[in-house]
Amino acid sequence: MSEFYDSKETRSADEREAALMAALPGQVGHAKANAPYFSKLLAGFDAAAINSRAALAQLPVTRKSDLIDIQQENTPFGGLNATAKGKLFRVFASPGPIYDPEGHGKDWWRIGRALYAAGFREGDLLHNCFAYHFTPGGLMFETGAHALGCPVFPAGVGNTEQQARAVADLKPAGYSGTPSFLKIILEKAREMGLDHSSLSMACVSGEALLPPLRQSLADLGVDVVQAYATADLGLIAYETRAKQGLVVDEDIIVEIVRPGTNDPVAPGEVGEVVVTSFNPDYPLIRFGTGDLSAVMEGQSPCGRTNMRLKGWMGRADQTTKIKGMFVHPEQVAAIVKRHPQIARARLVVTNPDGIDAMTLHCEGNGQGDAAAVLAAAVADSLRELTKLRGEVVFAASLPNDGKVISDERKYD
Repeated sequence: MSEFYDSKETRSADEREAALMAALPGQVGHAKANAPYFSKLLAGFDAAAINSRAALAQLPVTRKSDLIDIQQENTPFGGLNATAKGKLFRVFASPGPIYDPEGHGKDWWRIGRALYAAGFREGDLLHNCFAYHFTPGGLMFETGAHALGCPVFPAGVGNTEQQARAVADLKPAGYSGTPSFLKIILEKAREMGLDHSSLSMACVSGEALLPPLRQSLADLGVDVVQAYATADLGLIAYETRAKQGLVVDEDIIVEIVRPGTNDPVAPGEVGEVVVTSFNPDYPLIRFGTGDLSAVMEGQSPCGRTNMRLKGWMGRADQTTKIKGMFVHPEQVAAIVKRHPQIARARLVVTNPDGIDAMTLHCEGNGQGDAAAVLAAAVADSLRELTKLRGEVVFAASLPNDGKVISDERKYD
């Protein structure tokens, strides 16, 4: 049996890029023609001309953090859906609330690819502990398993002793759910003297898989890999057994942009994960997830050739209230754009003596009279754009972690 889900996973980079860019104008046109939100947002753009990453980068980013307001203005999906509510298969609600559609079709969220990379094959029973209530997590992984020909035990969440008993009785090959709940189930099985040895692989999501937790699960006999997916987009990237970064799904376009802007960052720099989906029902064009990551160099040792992400590296929405005023990453980005001598900037917020203070750290040349003139000009821009006064300092370089606003206030 093949090590790969399909031939797409081993395409050359040029072949993959050509296929994605050939399909992109049609998807942008489809979104403009059938999704009212995108009809308005992209009214000034020619869909036929959006046939490269450079052209795609000219389109505005729609951020998940704005979805609640967008959907409240036009319930339930904010007009981002191209398939009418009455023609969908299911509808879900996530905290916020944010409402998400599911259309008809096999493996609508494309999770099968992640499960295959985790080791699942036809006939393997999946013990699925993602929730089936309100949110789509349970059905995302269930439909992915069905695409592989795998039966599913819809375990859901909670009921730890019953979960442990089911593992012993049903002998599933693998698990899907959060990694912390898997550890709880396995430890409960050991406490009860139940056999869990059949459960040897897991595809987890929903929370960070830190090295100590991964090792604990390995010690309990389970080889664990991660899937990066959202209710809006489905699968974004997935870990393989090489465990060296997350391989991007074959049926989306991923960009890394500077938080608060529409602008892609340089290769390897940390920024917000922005995804363009080719889903016909929910054609999300440049959808900002709010997650920070970066592109890894090179190719995965597993043989899959698509670009890799370093994994979850924090949240991009770093909006902070200072002296009663909200300061947004977009405002810091606007300062950088106004002063081309600055490569990057980070606003550090502190509260010495209990009073809020902010310092803009700028990556650039900070010596000599010219630097003093630049610092004064940047301070003026900072005050103009945020309505707050702050100090400006220069640094040879800033950390490559995607952080634009760093709230370092202490309240103890």
